[in-house]
Amino acid sequence: SIRICASASVTDRFGLPIQANSVQRKPADAFDMGGGLIAPDRAMDPGLVYDIQPEEYTRLDDRADRLNLPSIAVSDLKNSVTVSRTVTNVGPAEVATYRAVVEAPAGVTMDVEPPVIAFERGGARNATFRVTFVAKQRVQGGYAFGSLTWLDDAKRHSVRIPVAVRTVFRDFVADVSR
Repeated sequence: SIRICASASVTDRFGLPIQANSVQRKPADAFDMGGGLIAPDRAMDPGLVYDIQPEEYTRLDDRADRLNLPSIAVSDLKNSVTVSRTVTNVGPAEVATYRAVVEAPAGVTMDVEPPVIAFERGGARNATFRVTFVAKQRVQGGYAFGSLTWLDDAKRHSVRIPVAVRTVFRDFVADVSR
């Protein structure tokens, strides 16, 4: 399922944005569609995967953000938050270079470090990166959506994960917005 999520498409067969299946039609967000529409051919050769081992779930205390999921959700961005993820090169080429393409959620800056990941012959197949989110405005709001896509130099692989961020100005005991 990790390969399926990161290789999914966010447009339909006509190239239009996926629509939410709700009473009021609207463009689907990450909560409506997850990674997007399944693309089986791309899932067979995804290039990169966000690998997670079953034992990671058993070591988890109360911090779901420690899981190496193929998505990022920040539910309480007050000032800044940094999240780490690790990708594994599963492509046929041992030598590959990927560049980060960021679509930041509205009202948030999103910085990926390092912005370029290079895999070399005989080198590590894993690479860890950090994504830092900074609130540009101090507004109590709902979730805003974006994405992080790793594109390889050969333009064969596009590995996209959804991003959801909710900025908060102050904590409310009865705050249940999601």
